Amino acid sequence: MGLRTHEPRTIIRIFRVNSSGASMKSASFILDRRLYELLQQEGSTSFTTRELRDAYAKRLDGTTFRVADVRRYVYEQIRRLLRIGWLELDEERRPRGQVYHLKPIPAHLQLQLIDKGFENSLKTASEPEPEPAELQVEAVPLESSASADQHLETLHKEIRLDFLCSMGEAERFKLLLEDMPHLRDKVEDEYLEARDRSSRLLGHLRAIEKTIKTLDSAR
Repeated sequence: MGLRTHEPRTIIRIFRVNSSGASMKSASFILDRRLYELLQQEGSTSFTTRELRDAYAKRLDGTTFRVADVRRYVYEQIRRLLRIGWLELDEERRPRGQVYHLKPIPAHLQLQLIDKGFENSLKTASEPEPEPAELQVEAVPLESSASADQHLETLHKEIRLDFLCSMGEAERFKLLLEDMPHLRDKVEDEYLEARDRSSRLLGHLRAIEKTIKTLDSAR
């Protein structure tokens, strides 16, 4: 998901000191200012995607939006926070209503807070996305084949879990719409979003599996 880099931003540098007393090099991480403020609120240590989506939507005063777009955006931000270790999944895995827990901010992280992250994501939604394998290679420089294998296995597990959750969510919405057609106006967008997300995740999953297979055959 693209975030425009020319928007006004605030940089918050957070340094940790290692055992030798030297400060550790900071890593840059772009984060939506609205989302950051929500995470800093008291009582925001545990939440579901829906709860965070609803809280975020309340901050979009004067902005026209679709609930499905907000959910998609918030979900992508949650995945980013999981990857850097700022969030963690609850021990109980759920196909719907998954709970996330906020952890202490990662060490040596340099936050770059941006404004209008959601609005800018809508502007860039129509732009073609790089292939999943290309994204991962560029985003995470790897120093050895062992670290590459470990990274790919971790990605495979995460994406497979997301894929199964999205599939279950889409199936449940479909059953609800069949059983209660009068709910179509209220939940059809959610169903379509879950179905589209399942398709995207399946593509990511296949890309990771093909990459693993290619690396194995090259050895």
